[in-house]
Amino acid sequence: MTGTTRGWWTTSSRALLALAFPLILTNFAYVALTTVDIVMLGRLGALEIAAAGLAIALFNQLRTTGTGLVTGVSNLVAEANARGDRRRVRELLFAGFFWATVSGAGFCLALLSVGPLLVLLDQDPAVVAKAGDFLMILAPGMLPCLWLQNLRHFTTGLKRPGPLLAITIVSVGLTIALNYVLIYGRLGLPAFGFTGVAIATVTVFLLSFLAFTVLVLRDTTLRPYLEGPGLWVWRREAVTSVWRLGLPIAGTYASEAGFFSVLTLLVGTLGVEALAAQTVLNQIIYIVFMISAGISHAASIHISDAGGNADYGKARRLGLLAMTWGLIATLLVAVPYLLIPEPIVKLFISAEYAANVDVIALTVSGLLIAAVLQIFDAAQNIGNGILRGLGDTAGPFRISLVGYWLIGLPAAYLLGVTAGAGVQGVWIGQSIGLAATAAILLAAFLRRIDRLRQSPTGHLPAEASQS
Repeated sequence: MTGTTRGWWTTSSRALLALAFPLILTNFAYVALTTVDIVMLGRLGALEIAAAGLAIALFNQLRTTGTGLVTGVSNLVAEANARGDRRRVRELLFAGFFWATVSGAGFCLALLSVGPLLVLLDQDPAVVAKAGDFLMILAPGMLPCLWLQNLRHFTTGLKRPGPLLAITIVSVGLTIALNYVLIYGRLGLPAFGFTGVAIATVTVFLLSFLAFTVLVLRDTTLRPYLEGPGLWVWRREAVTSVWRLGLPIAGTYASEAGFFSVLTLLVGTLGVEALAAQTVLNQIIYIVFMISAGISHAASIHISDAGGNADYGKARRLGLLAMTWGLIATLLVAVPYLLIPEPIVKLFISAEYAANVDVIALTVSGLLIAAVLQIFDAAQNIGNGILRGLGDTAGPFRISLVGYWLIGLPAAYLLGVTAGAGVQGVWIGQSIGLAATAAILLAAFLRRIDRLRQSPTGHLPAEASQS
């Protein structure tokens, strides 16, 4: 490696990580909310953590889809603001709230009526009953959760994200306090036990949205965008624009989250202990996933800048650089998985209960598989980001259908159920699906770069615009 090349990689790494780091911190703070819930539930028993884990997996599946639907608001708002069109900014904010409300209400109804379907899918009736109790409280929290996401993308589009990190950190502390008070009955309140976690979660969602709304209204830069005509005016064009841009993003998010949700249902057929282990392992992987999510977003932005200048050689190097840092990060995290797996698992599952011994042993074995799984998970996440940086949003959706559903799910079923390897077989099959998805995404990125380089205009024709 020459000095010039080494200098480029060093400078570009600093720029990439400087943008990724605050995104990772915000992601960590956000995922801490559900992590606190899982840790508190782990103190109650295997049945409770299995039921809540099933409920949270279904909730997150739909929450992720709704978040994808309003993600495009930030891009559309940025474009309108660059033109000085404040009326359109307000119309887009309303359009985002419209889709957040419509999808949130629909998802809420779906969660409240999913119980009979879970029984038909061979889930343990006791787990389904408790999961239904949990969802009865948790489901309405979908609305303030998606409203907050829309407001977040609105402010990001105006390059004024506000103190969302601070709000999220405060929310973590509030979640811990409310969980303790509501589970065990403190400050004169009754002990709600298992459902106290759901009450705390919904309360924090609502308070976070209200707090962020107040801060936006008090911000002297943001407030003018909320004043004047257009804020609560239906504009079909704005509503359609948010839908068209957000739908492929929502599809990709839904495909990935759905893959994990279906695997959770598959594991649920293997018993309560297996489902409890799956819940804890998913949460550990989700925490690490936040690192690659920050790198993915930062790489997407840098690649968009390079593509805007038709510097596709730089865009290619940036994509490979992002993949390299994702690999480094996940390898570093894998070290404690291999050295101290049991203490890590016991952070989530109490060893005080004899019934938890089998769950702990099962999760420890899964953590060793996760050391490899999370590498592929990071690679496919970054692959999505670097393709989006080149303007391709539909390609990652189609690739996810192949990698997750045509490769990963059959592999998980064949290894876990047909071959009798149990939950470990499901986890290995999941790893195969993620690895295939990552490989296809990287190949699509490199192929798209080559086609852009060869195009006389530096842009692909409409019929070839998607990978």
